[in-house]
Amino acid sequence: MERELISKKDLLELMGISYGQLYRWKRKQLIPEEWFIRKSTFTGQETFFPKDMILARIDRIMNMKEDLSLDELADKLSPFQSELSLSKRELIERNIVSELSISRLSTPAQSNEQEAYSFAQLLYLYVTDQLLSAGEISLVESDLLMETLRSHFPRYEGKPCELLFMRKMGVTMFALVAAPPTLYFDAGVKVVARLQLAEIAEQLRSKLN
Repeated sequence: MERELISKKDLLELMGISYGQLYRWKRKQLIPEEWFIRKSTFTGQETFFPKDMILARIDRIMNMKEDLSLDELADKLSPFQSELSLSKRELIERNIVSELSISRLSTPAQSNEQEAYSFAQLLYLYVTDQLLSAGEISLVESDLLMETLRSHFPRYEGKPCELLFMRKMGVTMFALVAAPPTLYFDAGVKVVARLQLAEIAEQLRSKLN
């Protein structure tokens, strides 16, 4: 399903903000660089944004900017910096991650229904469950994906990165790369999925709030 976009002109009019405000928030990293999408139109190059995400983000900025500085807001809005957590029981009750994924992919220490999952742990489960639910990966591949996320995602220290899911001659490969990357593959590599983890984290946060 193709994501709905909104043009910069329509965004400014709809939210009642100025060009200067928008780009000041971008410089302060309140709005991620990757949300500024350049596309060709009949009038030339224009900037678009993922509509649901940018509207929610600007609404949050407008509601919080009177109480916090822009630097404080940037910390608050960083998709990977979150104190949110949920227990196994809450995850199932709120239908955020399937019970199958939780049972298979949780660590032995998380077997207790009351044990809290950190936001990073929730993100690993959520990403993997999304691919499982879409039929993109097998259960065996889900184990490999979780191992990849647990081992390498912390190295990015909250910086944007992409998850690449590839296959070559039936062999599964996962990779985390700094965003936005420019990558080229040989003809035998099929990119099954390419996910912006910052965007997935935003989706997860909206479900947890």
